[in-house]
Amino acid sequence: MSIELDLTAIADRIRARDTSAEPDPRAAVAAVLRPGPDILFIRRAEHPKDPWSGHMAFPGGRRDPTDDSLEHTARRETFEEVGLDLGQGQLLGPLDDMPTFAGGLVVRPYVWLVEDPRPLTPNHEVSAVSWTSLSTLESGAHDTTYPLQWKGQHHEFPGYDVGPGIVWGLTYRMLHALFETLRTG
Repeated sequence: MSIELDLTAIADRIRARDTSAEPDPRAAVAAVLRPGPDILFIRRAEHPKDPWSGHMAFPGGRRDPTDDSLEHTARRETFEEVGLDLGQGQLLGPLDDMPTFAGGLVVRPYVWLVEDPRPLTPNHEVSAVSWTSLSTLESGAHDTTYPLQWKGQHHEFPGYDVGPGIVWGLTYRMLHALFETLRTG
């Protein structure tokens, strides 16, 4: 299946969601699209106190007390992590809030379209960046599993191999919510 961006229809479907109640604790990420359509992933730098250390993710993080909203959190974190000013793009809107299974955090993904993203400059929190074709992801060409030892048991989680790492877990679930939004119509 080839994904094409009907921006008006996608934005209408996203805006129809009720996101009036913000989660607590609060965090937000930016699912950034560019024409292709491609989507931006980061590989988080290795850090012993970060439960998502080294994972593939969307840029984002916890809401700062100075952030006006979760949307502002996603914008600020994206600029800090990869130097991308989302004010130059088009906000399509938020997807459904996603609870994490570690740490009790709830994350709100926001979807942006950036027509002509400048070269990205990762900060110390990011070890790699990757633009990946949405159509190729949905086609199954990148399907894989992520092995994890947890509480003495071996688990295999579904994922996508996107080069610098495997997208799995929370980001995988967010990506599937985006696919569902793109398909609905």
